[in-house]
Amino acid sequence: MKRVINTTNAPAAIGPYSQAVEANGTLYISGQIPINPAVAKIEATDITSQTEQVFANIKAILDEAGYSFTDVVKSTVFIADIADFAAMNEVYKKYYHVECPARSAFAVKSLPLGALVEIETIAVK
Repeated sequence: MKRVINTTNAPAAIGPYSQAVEANGTLYISGQIPINPAVAKIEATDITSQTEQVFANIKAILDEAGYSFTDVVKSTVFIADIADFAAMNEVYKKYYHVECPARSAFAVKSLPLGALVEIETIAVK
């Protein structure tokens, strides 16, 4: 069974996709960029603040779906500048510090709306 997850506490999709979809006990969260849902734009200008906003968005979707960070099994991080990896990782490890999920991280040429970081997430109950 498939369930589409949507919350106003995370940014609305900016294209033809869902914030998240749950299927058979697995939650697939679309890549989250640092849009502040209260103003529908990216306000943060540095990697640390942008990563914090991304995790706030992920948390809002996890909460809406009835999941938590302890349910996360896989993250994929897209970062605009690999030189920002260490700063992003400092924020990342606040959320995942015990039984961390599997992770891939990629430096990419650019991200939507000029974001510095995007993270997609998979969680399992």
